[in-house]
Amino acid sequence: MELTLQQLKAYDGSSPSKPIYVAIRCKIYDVTTGRNFYGPGGDYRVSAGENASRALAKMSKDEDDVVPDLDGLTEKEIGVLDDWER
Repeated sequence: MELTLQQLKAYDGSSPSKPIYVAIRCKIYDVTTGRNFYGPGGDYRVSAGENASRALAKMSKDEDDVVPDLDGLTEKEIGVLDDWER
């Protein structure tokens, strides 16, 4: 599946009739089964409908980290991101 970043935003969990998607390293994952985590009020809601590679690698809930840029991440953080993709 391919979506632009703008199209991806429509799958942020705000509509119960749509799936929830998160992109990691530009690959889109359906995280709808984790609606409690990614939907409104969930711990990872800032990642829903976004390319959240950096935030997930850092295990960050800070909106400033919800970007695809991986520059400057540690080996450990890259490992965390690898785990998210499994």
